[in-house]
Amino acid sequence: MMLKLKDILDATGGALVSGGTDQFKGLSIDSRTIKDGELFIPIKGERFDGHDFVDASLKTCAGALVSRQWKGRINSGDGRTIIQVDDTLQALQDIARFIRKGFRGPVVAIVGSNGKTTTKELIASILGTRFKVLKTEGNLNNHIGMPLCMSHADEETGVMVLEMGTNRPGDVDLLCRIASPDIGVITNIGFEHLEGFGSLEAVRDAELEILPYLEKVVLNGDDDFLIGGVSLKFKGPIVTFGIGNEKHDVTANDIEAAGAGSRFVLHSSGSAFAVQSKLSGRFNIYNSLAACAVAHTLGIGNDKIKQGLEAFGGVRMRFEIRKMRGVTYLYDVYNANPSSMKASIEELAGMAGITAGHATPSVSRTIAVLGDMLELGEYGVSAHREVGEILSSMGVAHLIAVGPLMKEAVARFGGNVIARESSEEAGAELAKLVREGDVVLIKGSRGMKMEKVMEVMIKGMENNAVAEGRN
Repeated sequence: MMLKLKDILDATGGALVSGGTDQFKGLSIDSRTIKDGELFIPIKGERFDGHDFVDASLKTCAGALVSRQWKGRINSGDGRTIIQVDDTLQALQDIARFIRKGFRGPVVAIVGSNGKTTTKELIASILGTRFKVLKTEGNLNNHIGMPLCMSHADEETGVMVLEMGTNRPGDVDLLCRIASPDIGVITNIGFEHLEGFGSLEAVRDAELEILPYLEKVVLNGDDDFLIGGVSLKFKGPIVTFGIGNEKHDVTANDIEAAGAGSRFVLHSSGSAFAVQSKLSGRFNIYNSLAACAVAHTLGIGNDKIKQGLEAFGGVRMRFEIRKMRGVTYLYDVYNANPSSMKASIEELAGMAGITAGHATPSVSRTIAVLGDMLELGEYGVSAHREVGEILSSMGVAHLIAVGPLMKEAVARFGGNVIARESSEEAGAELAKLVREGDVVLIKGSRGMKMEKVMEVMIKGMENNAVAEGRN
């Protein structure tokens, strides 16, 4: 869909100071990737100002929407359109809000402490069997990324599926004022971004900012803390999902691990059908149920739900199952908070055949390579101590701890420990420790760069193999 100059001026209240094209192929905030025909919107961040790149971007794009404070040269004869506004970020959001007002299809918004991105992708996979879906890409779920994604809507778009992230009170409310969602999904409430919120109650309040905007909400019915908060604030239709509980609208049972995936029977709307998912982990069963609930709300049949669930192969860096030289790696390096860390450790123990600290006869050796969980504020120390206790209770054999906070886990862990300061050092240690038959979990907050563990480990094992060959 071409964005018309008149609509942009109406949406932003901007002033046209240099004429050129009167329509644009899209919006861009990155001068490095901007394309011919797009409108460049420079955003001022904490460490940079996009206005520094306006002149360079105008060599490629069709025009720029700039702050009235911008001191760059305006040449009305070069065929580029220049629009001036008071605030370029506000203008980007105003354009997205304008697009939303003209959009006649449903808008689905996903919030929650864990599983938002995978749930979003599962919903899009199912709805894509019927509609052309516009979805937020990657981790573009904030006040910049979400409106930018919305600007890609065109006349064929049938539904928007938007992930909404939050770091502090008011974030979800702002995103909802832009997107005006019809259906909301709340995946769960957990210990996330406590440095910005201060308490679990404040986390819940922040996620529930979505409720006043919704016609219908889809909830994790097994999360009593979430249900208790919603019941006090929302009087519209509620659809619940959960595992093994017939009281929920969508549920699953007969769950089995299936290599790098899982099998389960999904029950919804009085019918049941088997699903062979490419996703591992009990938490991904919850994500699949949430997606099914949304699909049923929009009139999608079981055949298409099954098709969409089974087609989806997962999100990069989020609990990927990788197998290499007889070792199974649970590669979950995108991010971490106490809730997701506990769930991943439980999956590590379950995949290795350990239950409540007791090994089965076919048990594999378990190794947890864990980096600090960041942004927990005053909860940081206690949360990491609890990780050590969970590792011990689940019978995990080895811990490679990365970072100063994870040393608190070391103090509470009863197994074999290696503590290192960086993910690269941890990778070198893992290369020396790992052996055929092991199950290895690699997880930590984004800032810990835990993906480096696997990179360094592979190089280390290759070097070891070369050295052994020479000997």
